[in-house]
Amino acid sequence: MDGRGAWDSWRGMASWSPGTPCSCDCFVSVPPASAIPAVIFAKNSDRPRDEVQEVLFVPAGTHAPGSRLQCTYIEVEQVSKTHAVILSRPSWLWGAEMGANEHGVCIGNEAVWTKEPVGEGEALLGMDLLRLALERGSSAQEALHVITGLLERYGQGGSCREDPTPFCYHNTFLLADRTEAWVLETAGRLWAAQRIQEGAHNISNQLSIGTDISAEHPELRPHARAQGWWDGQDNFDFARVFSLTQQPVRMEAAKARFQAGRELLQRQQGGITAEVMMGVLRNKESGICMDSGGFRTTASMVSILPRDPTQPCVHFLTATPDPSRSVFKPFIFGVGVAQVPQVMSPTFGAQDPVRTLPRFQTQVDRRHPLYRRHQVALGLMESEQDRGQQLRQKQRDLEQEGLEAVRALLAGERAPPPQELGSFFRAFVEKESQAYA
Repeated sequence: MDGRGAWDSWRGMASWSPGTPCSCDCFVSVPPASAIPAVIFAKNSDRPRDEVQEVLFVPAGTHAPGSRLQCTYIEVEQVSKTHAVILSRPSWLWGAEMGANEHGVCIGNEAVWTKEPVGEGEALLGMDLLRLALERGSSAQEALHVITGLLERYGQGGSCREDPTPFCYHNTFLLADRTEAWVLETAGRLWAAQRIQEGAHNISNQLSIGTDISAEHPELRPHARAQGWWDGQDNFDFARVFSLTQQPVRMEAAKARFQAGRELLQRQQGGITAEVMMGVLRNKESGICMDSGGFRTTASMVSILPRDPTQPCVHFLTATPDPSRSVFKPFIFGVGVAQVPQVMSPTFGAQDPVRTLPRFQTQVDRRHPLYRRHQVALGLMESEQDRGQQLRQKQRDLEQEGLEAVRALLAGERAPPPQELGSFFRAFVEKESQAYA
């Protein structure tokens, strides 16, 4: 599928309600499933439809011994060195829905509910764990160990949306680097992990690890046996043992989305590219590209992680909702890379509703400049057919320009200076913003 073809192609039971959708989808292709010698990572972040996601660049840093780090709700101990990261995050919180670091590690998370109760007490959000893992892990496996270590020490919890009504869940993660991928699924402080060394894989708001467990919390099986969930005799199937007996409607719906995602990947086995992943993320029929019940796909990401360490990793981010009507723009860690102001939301300091207690009693406008212009463009696409078609064609052309530049770069046909690579994302954000002017 070429670039143009790609365009066509639950909370805890105490706070969960049947009418509240919550879904995300993560995908990975590890050679030989990929068309090129690279791991391909992708995620759609499905969140409350009016929530704004910004794209945040954080440079590498060094930190004094004993430093503390404020996450969304709680403080944790800081480490001496942190990696540079690019994050797509709901702009009200500290963590991220998806992102990558300078070492070619990518992570996406998903909401999940299990037999382990979800508490509403404030701890680390799954999105906090994701960012901490990117800042501290130089490989997918190392990032996994960061998450499990922090999970053991601090736990996970707290409301995951900007609303007075708590919205709480546990998390699953898809982690990838240049050589492999890992699925990490949690239930409270307990967890199981599966290593993916070849083929295509996806996760969608449900436990998916069965008996093929590569690593696990030492108390996982003893706890399941003590609770009467496992007799200690049958093969230990993590998903079967820890999944809720009576699944909420939306978690049942995730099964269909998971199967659809798997089938979309299987059709392209051996030929999966970034463009193919973009097409999967844009698939509305399956619900992967979501707009339903107050939730929608608010941001998307696709990454190319070449096996050759001399080639740069490339991360395509939308910074806007609905990938079927957004532009995937390439980001590359390079000399001079800096925050792009057009995709940065305003800040509100101590008066931010997430900082004042009780939390989320007021609302603020977090839209960044590109988001605002994109909103106007979406309105024109829906109300003015000719103008809308012109805008969509501009989006397609701009995205194709980025894909072609990346193709030439990875094929060795073009060797731009490091400074140009570092300003890649800024240039495409500015072009998109101008297209909507």
